[in-house]
Formats: sequence, C-alpha cells, structure tokens
Amino acid sequence: MPAFTFEKISPPARRAPAATGPKKPRGLISQMIDRFAERRARRVLKGKRVVHRDDKPAE
Repeated sequence: MPAFTFEKISPPARRAPAATGPKKPRGLISQMIDRFAERRARRVLKGKRVVHRDDKPAE
C-alpha cells in the first residue's frame, strides 16, 4: 500500500467569452479616410478617373 496518494485536480472550467461592450464610435480621421475612399470609388465607377503623375493614361 502506498504511503501517500496524489489528489486528482481537475482543469479549470472554461469560461464563456466575455460579452463585448458597445462599439466605440470610429475616430474622426477614420471617418475622413472613409469619405475620401468612397468618393474616389464613385469617381472611378463614373469613369472620371484622375490621372496621377505615376499613372499612365487609360487607353
């Protein structure tokens, strides 16, 4: 008979993921970038693409 025994320790119970709080409003700079990107996308779709120095003109 052994002199002592080890106690079985069960692993910690899994916790449910923490509930996320309300989303923070986006920053002012992010909103400005979104507006610029949206306008640029609309302009490209209309076919009025601005030619930049590095871009070659569309043929």
